[in-house]
Amino acid sequence: MATVTFKNIPDDLYEQLKQAANAHHRSVNSELIHCLEKTYKPTRLSAAELAYRAGELRRRVAAKRLDIDEITAAKNQGRE
Repeated sequence: MATVTFKNIPDDLYEQLKQAANAHHRSVNSELIHCLEKTYKPTRLSAAELAYRAGELRRRVAAKRLDIDEITAAKNQGRE
């Protein structure tokens, strides 16, 4: 595995990292690796989970379904 050295980390950011590490019962190094993995490692969702999340999102942002005339009118209004 590679080794990385971080330099010039602002004190307040390092303090936040230490607090997060403590809260999660990790070392600062492990917390940093966890943060990097969350940011850069892709998460794989099963088809069922993806469908469930899509359904939940649709329910939360449920809006009136527009018919073709309303869509055309909105597009034309946006072009004016």
